[in-house]
Amino acid sequence: MTTITRTEDLAAFCAEAKTQPYVTVDTEFLRERTYYARLCLIQLALPPKSGPRQDGGAAVLVDPMAEGLSLEPLYDLFRHETTVKVFHAARQDLEIFFLDSGFFPTPLFDTQIAAMVCGFGEQVGYETLVRRIAKQNLDKTSRFTDWSHRPLSAAQMEYALADVTHLRAIYEYLSAELAKSGRQSWLAEEIATMEDPATYVTRPEDAWQRVRTRTTSPRFLAVVRELARFRETYAQERDIPRSRVFKDDALIELASTRPANEADLGKSRLLLREARRGEIATGILAAIKTAAALPASDLPAATGHEPVRQGNSALGDLLRVLLKAKAEQAGVAPKLIASSADLDLIAAGERDLPALHGWRAEVFGDDALRLSRGEIALSAKGTAIAVVPVGQATARA
Repeated sequence: MTTITRTEDLAAFCAEAKTQPYVTVDTEFLRERTYYARLCLIQLALPPKSGPRQDGGAAVLVDPMAEGLSLEPLYDLFRHETTVKVFHAARQDLEIFFLDSGFFPTPLFDTQIAAMVCGFGEQVGYETLVRRIAKQNLDKTSRFTDWSHRPLSAAQMEYALADVTHLRAIYEYLSAELAKSGRQSWLAEEIATMEDPATYVTRPEDAWQRVRTRTTSPRFLAVVRELARFRETYAQERDIPRSRVFKDDALIELASTRPANEADLGKSRLLLREARRGEIATGILAAIKTAAALPASDLPAATGHEPVRQGNSALGDLLRVLLKAKAEQAGVAPKLIASSADLDLIAAGERDLPALHGWRAEVFGDDALRLSRGEIALSAKGTAIAVVPVGQATARA
């Protein structure tokens, strides 16, 4: 097992990777004690029977914690457009690389999304794909180890390399299946969504929208917004988890009780002891004061907090039947097409939804709209569900 700790060695490997059709990539990181993920290890593998040793395809570990190591050769590879960068469940990996470099690896292939498009089910795990496609079993005992500790154990290194070596067979199989079915454009649509920078950057002024609350009072939401803004800013500046500042349940309590001084903060049931005084206490009280002073015109609307609009519940049930039937016919995981909440929104008249655009419209969305307009009906044919024009359905009745 090769561990790269020098920039020149990383550059040599990446130069070889640029001559290959693809490279598989994975990372190990820690996030329990920081706001931003701490990158601890990068795994890379080239296609089988390639690389300088001509064995099973070169596979290496890159130690980003090594003193003096620059990741610029890797980022140069990420910008190289003739080598596909293959990840599994890439979102967290992309966040790490985007926040560090400012761009996304291109072209990108995510085997979890590809597997859903190819009918492997919802949010299919890597271990499942290794077992079903590569016909191998994974030893997961090192999954939750401390990846920042050095030296890494042999078990950790073997586990880490398995995350990219088996990924080669998975990529080649899924890539061939997509080509066979003509669904490469489906995957491209999903990848484009993953490459939206807004997905990976949390602006403090928007942090309140992630807080779940049943209360829709504009003044209450203003306090939630200011508290969430302070918490996010404080956590980002000090690189600590937002839960270390105060948790969501404490935030909701504070928005409800609106303490006016540190003595009031001391009465909180949910606030951490260290948050009842010092900088955090000062920030909490200032946030509440700011929210209280806002004019009515500056209070937030309940976007993201209001309940799903009420629609035709019977239509919602029919849409669920239609989705299940269409997903089975296409061999695609239903949740990749639409969520249960999406179906309720369609039944309530919402039309600006991903389920009604792109490849989803071809598979499900167009018929969902026709069903909503009363132009088609659903008919049981044995164990299958068929779409029938309304005129034909009436004639059959």
